[in-house]
Amino acid sequence: MSTLPVSGSSSSGALGVPINITGLGSGLDTNAIISALMAVEREPVTRMSNEQAKLQAQQQQLQSIQSSLQQLAFSAAEFSLPSVFETSQTVTSSEPTRVSATTSAGAGPGGHEVTVTQLANSSQRTFSFVSPTAEDKITIDGQEIAVKAGASSQDLADTINSDSEATVYAAVLDSGTLVLSNRSTGATGAEFIKVSDSGGTLTEVAGSAREGKNAEYAIDGVAGTSASNTITNAIPGVSLSLNGLTSTDPVTINVAPPAPSASAIQAQVQSFVNLYNSTIGAIQKQLTTKPPTSPTTAELGVGSLFGDNELSSLLNRLRQSMYEPIAQLPAGMSSPADIGVTTGGPSGAGASSQASIEGQLTVNATTLANAIQSNPAGVEKMLQSWSQEFQSVVNDEAQPGGSIEARITGDTSQISELGRQMSTLNELLNERQKALQATYAKLEGVISQNQSQASWLASQTTSLNASGI
Repeated sequence: MSTLPVSGSSSSGALGVPINITGLGSGLDTNAIISALMAVEREPVTRMSNEQAKLQAQQQQLQSIQSSLQQLAFSAAEFSLPSVFETSQTVTSSEPTRVSATTSAGAGPGGHEVTVTQLANSSQRTFSFVSPTAEDKITIDGQEIAVKAGASSQDLADTINSDSEATVYAAVLDSGTLVLSNRSTGATGAEFIKVSDSGGTLTEVAGSAREGKNAEYAIDGVAGTSASNTITNAIPGVSLSLNGLTSTDPVTINVAPPAPSASAIQAQVQSFVNLYNSTIGAIQKQLTTKPPTSPTTAELGVGSLFGDNELSSLLNRLRQSMYEPIAQLPAGMSSPADIGVTTGGPSGAGASSQASIEGQLTVNATTLANAIQSNPAGVEKMLQSWSQEFQSVVNDEAQPGGSIEARITGDTSQISELGRQMSTLNELLNERQKALQATYAKLEGVISQNQSQASWLASQTTSLNASGI
């Protein structure tokens, strides 16, 4: 009696279990039957895997939102730093190319008229130069300088300029002529840059000597002179740099009262607004992104925060904090809206812009600058009070231990639990698949045996018929 062999294949299924069976006496596709049965039983694993993917995507989105909110809270906290509102004085010039000015603390506010009729300069003497055939000794203002044989005028100039104790600078003209200039400006009188040279290396050019002069100026009609073009004692707390002679009209120097830096405050406000807009924009995108009706594997995490109640509530509180008056602050300076931080005005025929609808903020630079100029103390107090309340709103959600972190931790627990459940179920399915394979293998064995017996009986019947029995 012949039998059909039943054996296992070396290839494995998704669970690492052999699923191919050869020698099918029944003619049925046993592998397909087992695969179909197992696919049905694996549906719970697939659902759990999809749910795990959604939770992981939600967790990543919440972590991104938490990080953005923490940065936003930090930006708001910077309004509490005294350095943001530190006062300083500014000074301006109507013609800085002629007279520029800087100020230190303590300058008296007000305007000043400055005229300049002469700039300070240094004294000069010009010499022709002959290269010495032997080493020469030159004395300049009592300091001896050695000139080597064959030296050029540039060599001598370099030696003078590199000497920290020299009283003059040296420059060489195209003709090789050497010009000596006093290292300081100011009136010198007739006695200046005394040079002696017995070797004849230097010979003064007749009529080229020029005395040093003081600067001559007048401030608010009071004349003055200075050996330097930098004047530090004419206007208390102000340093003037005389850069050119004034025309018929004097240059006006205006000293402002001590005040916070409007540009620094404006930059800080704009930086916060930019970060605020990007943060609420990211949250709004998550809230309005709907999950696909039939998502692919790559789309399982899309829309996991669609319509999220907690994030929607947070957005409302953030927007409210930007315009709601702060208790105990005076009307007109009790919220960021009072300094020009708003969602903007209507656009078109009474319709609000899309950015306004979404709560995006804008900064009215003119309103902010005017508020800082007219009421700097009020701006400072309002921003610092608002900063504390705003941080409280954000930190309730975003700080370590806050609501968002609690959700992230909860997602982690669910992801881990789903992983544990899938691992357990996969082990059970593995055993189930082995059992099905064993059952169908036995079935094939029985069918094969029956087929062999039927063949034997058929052959016996044929023999009997042939023998005439």
